[in-house]
Amino acid sequence: MYMSYSLDFRKKVFKVKKDQSLTYQMTSERFAVPIRTLFRWANRIEPKLTRDRTGILDLKALRKAIEIHPDKFQYELAEKYGVSQPTICKWLKRLGVSYKKNTISP
Repeated sequence: MYMSYSLDFRKKVFKVKKDQSLTYQMTSERFAVPIRTLFRWANRIEPKLTRDRTGILDLKALRKAIEIHPDKFQYELAEKYGVSQPTICKWLKRLGVSYKKNTISP
């Protein structure tokens, strides 16, 4: 499970950085926190408690749409449901839907 650093620790890191005039590199080494994390904290010090959940679909509706129009492209389904094409791809995999092409031409 993902654990974030506490707000107190984050504030302490920046207080020490400011009081001792440390660079991001020196602060990173002192507290064993990646530099990228320090830059992220500089923009937003509070821990993010929830994750943005985009790309949730009604699976029954998606399955029905696939049955009605099996030849639709993923990007067309994405436009219909207001999500991205990779989201459609992910949910099609969960539904067990795959498109296999014939290797032999008719």
